Amino acid sequence: MNRDQAYALMTEHTPSESLRRHMLNVEAAMRWYARHWGEDEELYAVTGLLHDFDYEQHPGEHPTWGVNYLREHTDTPPEVLDAILGHATYTGVPRETRLARTLFGVDELTGLVQAAALIRPDKDVRQVELSSLKKRFKNRAFAAGVNREEVVQGARELGVDLDTHLNNVLSAMQAAVQEG
Repeated sequence: MNRDQAYALMTEHTPSESLRRHMLNVEAAMRWYARHWGEDEELYAVTGLLHDFDYEQHPGEHPTWGVNYLREHTDTPPEVLDAILGHATYTGVPRETRLARTLFGVDELTGLVQAAALIRPDKDVRQVELSSLKKRFKNRAFAAGVNREEVVQGARELGVDLDTHLNNVLSAMQAAVQEG
């Protein structure tokens, strides 16, 4: 499974532009961390693109439905499948690899960054500042659907302090816009 195949599968199964944008944001953050650690950037990108591809059409079975589909119809590596299962805490699948911990660590946070961009008059993530993001993170009424505990837990599992993690994901999403 390469990035182009993952993108095609994601768009085929995800009609919503907002969920597609979320998965592209997760891909950007995954790529950033892969580069940071010298890991396989393509593997991280595929994981980010596919982690929620089944969410809209099979919300009650997510992510198990998607992982089963990937097992049956693609050559997706087992570590990607485990990471996808592990990003949903209710599956009980442990996050044993850096790949799995990274997906968990960036998933919720990308939603907060996106929300911070959308309230700006220009809606441009490149104009979001870390200080503003930190304030938004502390305000639980802002982007109330973002699970702050999971963001904190994700940073802890990655071994990165929270402010650094916020900055890393913000930088990743800003760079993705720059690269087009």
